[in-house]
Amino acid sequence: MSLEVINGHLYDYPEYYDLVFASDWEEEFNFIQQCCRKFVKKPVKRIFEPACGTGRLMYKLADAGFEVAGNDLNAKAVEFCNKRLEEHGHVQTAVVGDMSDFRVKKKFDAAFNLINSFRHLTTEKQAVGHLKCVAAAIKQGGIFMLGLHLNPADVGEDYEAEEEWSASKDDLKVETRLWSMGYQAKTRTEKIGFTYDVYTPSKQFRIEDTTTFRCYTRKHMQQLIKKVPEWELVETYDFHYDIDDPIVVDDDTEDVVYILRKK
Repeated sequence: MSLEVINGHLYDYPEYYDLVFASDWEEEFNFIQQCCRKFVKKPVKRIFEPACGTGRLMYKLADAGFEVAGNDLNAKAVEFCNKRLEEHGHVQTAVVGDMSDFRVKKKFDAAFNLINSFRHLTTEKQAVGHLKCVAAAIKQGGIFMLGLHLNPADVGEDYEAEEEWSASKDDLKVETRLWSMGYQAKTRTEKIGFTYDVYTPSKQFRIEDTTTFRCYTRKHMQQLIKKVPEWELVETYDFHYDIDDPIVVDDDTEDVVYILRKK
């Protein structure tokens, strides 16, 4: 029997997306709270997530007593996020919106975007707009935790990368593969291929998708942050999320969480 292949957007399948990226939630959850305690002088009560997707951390933070909200361009992910918030006894606070062009009615104490969602913004204008929008949404002295993968300074157009992992819950299993399909130095963009091989008790099928990420080196991020003077860089970490082990970012560093504080 041939394998059914669906060509579609991975974000249109929030149940599978949420499972695939669920494994690190506890480390990220703890890290967010630790950063809030370490880098914000006043108690953090309200937290915002631009590009919140399924809200896999939002509802956990809400369970912990924080007021949370977020936005995302994908309506199906936002619906999934809000439904889960409601199931856990919280207000539906995710909205469909552009992380590079949004406003909030009431400012937040902190914000986070930890797993490369920022790189979906494929132009410098969008990236600057994102940092400005988040800055406008955050109180003075509040922080933004921004995590992304950097490219080594000497990366060329022959750059290749591939990752595979598996996740399962109850009777559902998803095997994920992502790989670089081509890097364009001039535009600093990288086309990424994704597949989800989905296994349930009654069927097996594959979802295929491609997306484009903007690429950053250490120098690119330095230059970008300088363009938005509302922020000061106060610390950098890697994806181990160890609050007691900050890193120094050099030209070979790949995974970075930037802690930015609103001036």
